[in-house]
Amino acid sequence: MTTYCSITNSTLKRFFSYCLIASLVPGLSPVYAQKGKVKPLPPVSVNTGQLIYTPDAQGNRVPDFSYCGYKGSNEVIPFAPVRVVVPIVNGDATLRIQSALNYVASLPAGKDGIRGTVLLEKGIYKIAGGLTINASGVVLRGSGMGEEGTVLLAEGKDRQTLITIKGKNDRTVDVEGDISDTYVPVNVNKLKVKTPYSIKVGDAVLVRRPSTLKWIQELATDHFGGGITALGWKPGTRDIFWDRKVVAVDGDQITLDAPLTTALDTTYGGGKIARYQWQGRIQQVGVENLRCVSTYDNSNVKDEAHRWMAITLENISDAWVRQVVFEHFAGSAVSVYETANRITVEDCKSLAPVSEIGGQRRYTFYTNGQQTLFQRCYAEFGYHDFAVGFIGNLNAFVQCESHLPFSFSGTIDSWASGVLFDVVNVDGNALRFANRGQDGQGAGWSAANSVFWQCSAAMIESQKPPTANNWAFGCWAQFSGDGFWDQSNEHIQPRSLFYAQLASRLGDSILKRAYLVPVESEASSSPSVAVAALLTSQAVNPAPLLTDWIDLSSKRIKIPTATVGIKTIDQVGIHKPTVIPFVAAMQVQNGWLVRGSSIVTGGRNDVDWWRGDIRPAGRKDAGLGITRYVPGRVGSGLTDDLNELTDSMKAQNRVLLDHNYGLWYERRRDDHERIRRMDGEVWAPFYEQPFARSGQGFAWDGLSKYDLTKYNYWYWNRLKTFADYADQKGLVLIHQNYFQHNIIEAGAHYADFPWRPANNINATGFPEPVPFAGDKRIFMAEQFYDVSHPLRRALHRAYIRQCLDNFSENSGVIQMIGAEFTGPVHFVQFWLDVIAEWEKETGKHPLIGLSTTKDVQDSILADKQRAAVVDVIDVRYWHYQEDGKAYAPEGGQNLAPRQHARLLKPKRSSADQVYRAVKEYKQKYPEKAVIYSGDSFDRFGWSEFMAGGSLAVIPKVNSEEFLKKSSQMQPVDLAGENAKYWALGNKEGELIIFADAKDAVSIDLSKTPGSFLIRWIDPKNGNILKQQQNLKGGKVVDVKKPQGGELVIWVSKK
Repeated sequence: MTTYCSITNSTLKRFFSYCLIASLVPGLSPVYAQKGKVKPLPPVSVNTGQLIYTPDAQGNRVPDFSYCGYKGSNEVIPFAPVRVVVPIVNGDATLRIQSALNYVASLPAGKDGIRGTVLLEKGIYKIAGGLTINASGVVLRGSGMGEEGTVLLAEGKDRQTLITIKGKNDRTVDVEGDISDTYVPVNVNKLKVKTPYSIKVGDAVLVRRPSTLKWIQELATDHFGGGITALGWKPGTRDIFWDRKVVAVDGDQITLDAPLTTALDTTYGGGKIARYQWQGRIQQVGVENLRCVSTYDNSNVKDEAHRWMAITLENISDAWVRQVVFEHFAGSAVSVYETANRITVEDCKSLAPVSEIGGQRRYTFYTNGQQTLFQRCYAEFGYHDFAVGFIGNLNAFVQCESHLPFSFSGTIDSWASGVLFDVVNVDGNALRFANRGQDGQGAGWSAANSVFWQCSAAMIESQKPPTANNWAFGCWAQFSGDGFWDQSNEHIQPRSLFYAQLASRLGDSILKRAYLVPVESEASSSPSVAVAALLTSQAVNPAPLLTDWIDLSSKRIKIPTATVGIKTIDQVGIHKPTVIPFVAAMQVQNGWLVRGSSIVTGGRNDVDWWRGDIRPAGRKDAGLGITRYVPGRVGSGLTDDLNELTDSMKAQNRVLLDHNYGLWYERRRDDHERIRRMDGEVWAPFYEQPFARSGQGFAWDGLSKYDLTKYNYWYWNRLKTFADYADQKGLVLIHQNYFQHNIIEAGAHYADFPWRPANNINATGFPEPVPFAGDKRIFMAEQFYDVSHPLRRALHRAYIRQCLDNFSENSGVIQMIGAEFTGPVHFVQFWLDVIAEWEKETGKHPLIGLSTTKDVQDSILADKQRAAVVDVIDVRYWHYQEDGKAYAPEGGQNLAPRQHARLLKPKRSSADQVYRAVKEYKQKYPEKAVIYSGDSFDRFGWSEFMAGGSLAVIPKVNSEEFLKKSSQMQPVDLAGENAKYWALGNKEGELIIFADAKDAVSIDLSKTPGSFLIRWIDPKNGNILKQQQNLKGGKVVDVKKPQGGELVIWVSKK
């Protein structure tokens, strides 16, 4: 059955050559009659004034994209009333604007959910920090997007996002039910469901299509070549989710507010549905009518020490960005993430981006959300200017232009379905719906059931994935792919599929919203003389430009900027954030590491060296990475939120983070190949390196080479920020200056190493091409640790000083020479000499940890001058084995720790042997703190602690007095039957004894008169048992243990 919609609106006549809109055909497919021959209709066609959809045999059809955008395009973007004005003042305006945003967020919302607008005046607002909108109904509005309008000038070297629009990620999802339909075609919004609860009108639901092995094998995405399947899709890693609302319920059938974009087929696992609640998701938020500009280093055309992301949106629905210009951002102008839906971005321009040319840079207008509409957007010199990411569905780009980009626009990650590119022009590069194979970290099939409509590009590629379709209509380009093509190199009607579909759904009155660039001439090959004369006269003028059309948007949609009667933020009040002071400084006192008078103890965290995947499944098992970076993204496996991370560490009694820089920068090198990459298409997450890129040449990873005399501001600032949090919260950072893994073992470790001559502009003098042993392994340690080379010596010296400078105001940092360090004594001597020189110059004395092989450790400690620089002895690269023999490989043998282990085959340590190792150093060097990081350090924390070791992995004892009292004690030897027990004691006779399973323990208080209190601590959890005992000193006392097993006896004076 075909329904008809006759349209005579004058607006439509202006933008389309003729005015015919049609609607959905749910049933049989119409046909043309041509001279007796039946010709099947294409998926979308126009016949007798109607736009007609022709489903395939299973009922799949071109999706209805008109549900994209704010409120599903059912409503126009509102004009929120102004509630507060922020006048311009000299200096940083971040706090003033944020205070205004917070003020509006505190106001009650109207019936429409809108609280109001923060209005900025014309002029330049300097922004040294970032702005955040985290409440519904708040709008940030400027007074014009031109250069003379409102300019947010994002200053500084940090990469902080300029405007973050983000609700809370507190969604709770109910138990899934089944979708009982055998097959649900593309574009259907009616489902039969079976759930353990009743679904009602208005419920928010998630529809899930599981990514089963059978489907993955059908797509041939389990393996991309080489017989290696690491990047292949795995079941459960490409599940598709649709975020929808229920608009009708009829028995077991529900109707969703927008269609599905991939078929649900029981052959491949069918579909699931679950109701969800999301209190923290925000709505009715906008940014409009202003200009965002990032400062940058003018001397480096690829500078990245400035702002990356202008606006990001997540945990949000029904929001907009309109009439905004962006300049010089390295990452994205607008980035919409997977927790966002129904977003409109319109009349925006991105100009003159500044960054490296490569992955995660210049993804100008990006979404992996749902129902996003980008319309009338312009980008220049970008990378993926208009892009849909991982599993994004029902998204549209309408009349957008990409000028001279460095890569294609289109779908860039796995299985974005229901994507429309409608009147999109890519000048000088490609539009792609393709199987990307292993590109994009195993993106594979990137698009399904998606449409190119009247687009132009240097190349348009459209491939047909198994189980789905892709279509292209009226496109102009070189062409590639086996997708459906129709009327290529022809102008087709309607001009915009999106607006044709929207008018079909809501009526032609909406066409007044279709502000497409007018096309007022004709393209006839046989014009009349009069028409030829007219066209000739018009040919003296350049063609209309989209960028100019965007500049005129403020005349088409006038955004109010009146300020009469509106309070200023100065009248409302500016709220300064609370400054959290540092806790007591960490220092070595009485041979213990203490803060205040309490010994520092607790669990430890390491950082990831490599690996990672920013897709949801890849983030589940991610470790910590305080210098791991994903542009615009914050969270586990992405860019860690350092405040949340340190709060979590404190809550879990994990006091220490042991940090070293990443093994390599980007994830392509996770394949452990040694090859030079052919481009800069780097994969995130990025493990940032200490050095800055130079903007010159090409390193082995395809980005520019490093400059070892300049430092990566973001990297060092992240470490400094963590150290500040550590000093606020009583935590510890071990800062490993170097990472030996780069210069020993697998050749891939060295491939992207910044010190390698191929990767820097500093002529470091190492051999190139690299002399890989057996064309596979590297043995570069001896050369790297050779400080007789004058240039490298100077680079090392400057780098070590940078390590010290960065934390000069922090006490909770222990500097160590390097992770996995098994190097020679002469390099440790050099390292300590540089530190001593720095200390003498600055008058500062950071905590220096000696963490080397035992022979090097003992040699340094025997050197009084250099031993004086050392504050902490770290037993890490050797240990006493269970049989009492030392496993102690020698330093400087050009072998990594695990290579030594393969040769010497060490046995495990034991509780007694850990105690022995720590106590030996404690007694020999009582003025220094000792920590144990060797074999089984996390199992034998009480052994370390009772031997006098700091940073022992023991549970938090539920008495603050315990660690204070302990700091006044030293290891002592008990007499008689108690000699086997470990004990700490002081001159006042107070004791801490670690007792085994024996029922009773004798405590010798014969030489210490007075009253004592005995408490019992469970060493497994730190709980002090309820049973306590009062004792009189001056005698030997037998005390009975209140329970079996190991207990810590705490004897303190009353």
